[in-house]
Amino acid sequence: MEEKSLEVFEKLPVHKAVLKNALPATAAALMVLIYNLADTFFIGQTHDALQVAAVSLATPVFLIYTALGTVFGIGGTSVISRALGEGRKEYARKVCSFCMWGCVIVGIVFSALFLIFIDPILSAIGAQADTWEYAKTYLIIVACSGPFVLISNCYSNVVRAEGESGKAMMGQLLGNLLNIILDPIMILGFGWKITGAAVATVIGNVFGAAYYILYFVRGKSSLSISIKDFSIRNKICSGVLMIGVPAALNSILMSVSQMLINSQMAEYGDMAIAGMGVAMKVVMISIVICVGLGQGVQPLLGYCVGAKLQKRFNAVFKFSIILAFIVGTIFTALCYLFISQIVSAFLTNETAFEYGVQFSKILLMTGPFVGVFFVLMNTLQAMGAATSSFIINISKQGVIFIPILFILKAALGLQGLVWAQPVADFLSFVLAIILYVYTYKKYSVRDKHLAQE
Repeated sequence: MEEKSLEVFEKLPVHKAVLKNALPATAAALMVLIYNLADTFFIGQTHDALQVAAVSLATPVFLIYTALGTVFGIGGTSVISRALGEGRKEYARKVCSFCMWGCVIVGIVFSALFLIFIDPILSAIGAQADTWEYAKTYLIIVACSGPFVLISNCYSNVVRAEGESGKAMMGQLLGNLLNIILDPIMILGFGWKITGAAVATVIGNVFGAAYYILYFVRGKSSLSISIKDFSIRNKICSGVLMIGVPAALNSILMSVSQMLINSQMAEYGDMAIAGMGVAMKVVMISIVICVGLGQGVQPLLGYCVGAKLQKRFNAVFKFSIILAFIVGTIFTALCYLFISQIVSAFLTNETAFEYGVQFSKILLMTGPFVGVFFVLMNTLQAMGAATSSFIINISKQGVIFIPILFILKAALGLQGLVWAQPVADFLSFVLAIILYVYTYKKYSVRDKHLAQE
């Protein structure tokens, strides 16, 4: 890595630095969304709503792999970016290697666990007789890609920590684009249907992981994935896990919450599950750009923390918050205007379609604020605020969401299940503001991580 890569963090004008880091991250996030939509879209072209429901049931289970990659990706990015800001390049190399081999070990272990406990998992997520075999087939196949999913998701974040946001984007683009190309070929062309969707997902993740491995092996990075640099000492393991685990908890709880919604919604039928699955994808269209923005500016903010650039930290944070709100509002409005057209691309069954439109309108209520929430969350992670990160990450889809889900279901039935998410989103947004203000004041007063330029 050349020194000019880090000059982006320190010297480039704030708006240019934010966009240079955020745009590739946002493009990668959009590709992840598109590839998730592609599975559902092409399965929808089979005109079998049961298979759409099965993919909706299986997706949150598969996303647990993504969450595990987040442990090493977000945690590693936070530690590495601060270390580079402090000039500790050798330490950053060891952290990077720890993340690689952690992904390999954890990926293999969880793949084995998924395969061993596949039937109890299917029962827990609400699979019924009509969707059981479809969901089981999908999960058994994608479980085989565990280590590759972790590596791909990890290094799409870590590579940004050294200022190479474009290269970080390319690995995800490669894997997701390949998945999108293979989906229609395998689902419709070969007639493999849900099996084809799973195989395409596995191939895409293998190629995405291979890109990042080759990036390091070819010496394009100042960081390392060599086993010789692997270490858990000097707070390498604890530093990554202290930030990574809370970040992953948000993703894990997101998957758990989706599984919980599906299991609770099972009593209202498979068409309700299919409608909710598509509605969640519609909402992701409105917020995914802001999610990418938050992830993109995290290493920039982390570098400012390590290099003690308080004025630049403040400017980056303010610009990112405003940008997230504006973009979130625009895309939420666009999704709302074209709800019927979007939902009809995935669902042809009339009952499932009506559910999808109705649920989407409810879930879109808090779209603009969710984007700001993700910027706040990534800022706390960039600051290395382990306690605040832990609180906010267990709240949105866990401590706040789960009680509200059962309370609103008891009060409103099916409508309550859907309204639980926007209510939890708003309360989490308020909590994130409080935690950020508290954390920023604490770090500024103690002069522990930030100091005046």
